[in-house]
Parts: sequence; C-alpha cells; structure tokens
Amino acid sequence: MRNRLVLLPGWGLGRSALQPLVAALRAIDPGLQVEIHDLPGLASHDPQDWLDTLDRQLPRNAWLGGWSLGGMLAAELAARRGDDCCGLITLGSNLSFVNRPDWPHGMPADTFQTFLEGCRYHTQVTLKRFISLCSQGAEESRSLARLLGAAMPEPAPEQLVAGLEVLGKLDTRAALQAYDGPQLHLFAGRDGLVPAEVAGVLLEELPDVEVGLLEDSAHGFVMETPHELAAAIKAFVHESGDD
Repeated sequence: MRNRLVLLPGWGLGRSALQPLVAALRAIDPGLQVEIHDLPGLASHDPQDWLDTLDRQLPRNAWLGGWSLGGMLAAELAARRGDDCCGLITLGSNLSFVNRPDWPHGMPADTFQTFLEGCRYHTQVTLKRFISLCSQGAEESRSLARLLGAAMPEPAPEQLVAGLEVLGKLDTRAALQAYDGPQLHLFAGRDGLVPAEVAGVLLEELPDVEVGLLEDSAHGFVMETPHELAAAIKAFVHESGDD
C-alpha cells in the first residue's frame, strides 16, 4: 500500500487546525505517513496558479486530502495527476462553495461577495465571523471557537482575499467525475458553511465514491471530532490500498 497522505488546510485557519486529526491518525495508524502542507502563499486569484504551485511542491504517488478549500484543491490536483495520486479524501468540502445556476447547494453569491468585501476591508472582524460559522452547530460551540481562534495564523490580508477569490471560482464537479481513483468525502451534519445535503447530492452524481456524514458535527470537525474522522480515513485507506 502506498502509505503517504498529504493534507491541505482550509481557508484562514492554517495547518494548526489539522494537527488534532494528524495526531489521531498517527496514533491509530502508525504505518500511514501523514503530513500537512500549507496552502500556497500567493496573491494570485487564479486557481490554476495555486494548483501549479501545489503540483510542484507536493509529493507524487501519495494520497491527497484536505479540509474545505484544501479538499477542493486536492480534488483538482487529483484529477490533474490521475494515476500519480493514490486516492482523494475531502473533509467538509463543497463541490462549489458558491451557488451557480446548476448548483444551488452553496453560499448565495451576494452573501459570498459581502464576505469577500468584509475580508478586504475589515479583516479581523471577518475572521471572527468565520470562526463563528466554523463552530456553529457544534455540541460545544464556544469551546470549538476558542480552539479555532487559537489555531488561526496571521496571513497577509492580500493572501486571505486571494484565497477567498480562489474558493469562489472553484467548481470541482468535473474533477471528481474525471478522477477514477478511490474517493472519500466526509461531511458535517450541522455545518454552517457547507450544507449537509451536499453529501446526498454527491452520492447521487458519483455512486461509486465513499461518502460519510458525521451528523452532530460542525464545519470545524477537524478539531471537534478528530478521532471519528481518523477512524473513517484509516478504514478507507486500508480498504482501498494494496495491503
């Protein structure tokens, strides 16, 4: 079994938010080499620039995964690499974060634009609002918000804006259809940013992939329920691998 998993973080929160999940994976599956790779530190708003950078930096012949924006980028990179990607794992990642005429399961475009403008001109206020949305629906939302806040790095405002622009442009439906390797997509049932209904829609469109729903979890489930996520990932990797 090819036993290297590279995880990409979500927008705004950086690698620290994924540390509990990585620790849980290493504890239950010492043979799986898990690492976190930062999102590109680019000011470019073009998703292809971000993917080109990741393609140069990330190891080949590895599992690719990520949380939210990180999972969407991993999906695009998996489709680009094909057989050079062992498999794909996304965590709380929508297929399109923003609504489109043929995708009503995202954030309304005007709401997203307001969020983007807030990030551009009122960065700290917007980041606090984002943490609130990530913890919304958690059984202990205040505790989760504190954990997420403590994990938040201080990226340059232009990089945060660029990341949101990329998030708004990505539509991974074609990539998921094109990539024929193993796929696991995990969603949170009380997610305040990615509707839980996306899990069922994805399974209808791609019945051969694995889809899971942690019903009582929030968007920040990488910190809220890392052990449950780690167990699902371990089972999937070993079932799909070459043990």
